[in-house]
Amino acid sequence: MTLKDLRPGQEGTVLSVAAVGPMKRRIMDMGITPGVGIKVIKVAPLGDPIEINVRGYELSLRKEEAQQIQIE
Repeated sequence: MTLKDLRPGQEGTVLSVAAVGPMKRRIMDMGITPGVGIKVIKVAPLGDPIEINVRGYELSLRKEEAQQIQIE
């Protein structure tokens, strides 16, 4: 399951970041690392971006970024 599959109010734990290169670095620099908890706050009407809560702060990700984050 990926972060993109979660609906508002659902939570998960990051298993891995499947992205490579600069995108992986950018995602991990935002604090999204294996083992961290993530909660989806809301999703824009057209599905992009997704607002999440990670490490106590809100963050918006594009669908293509969220699809690269494996969660359980």
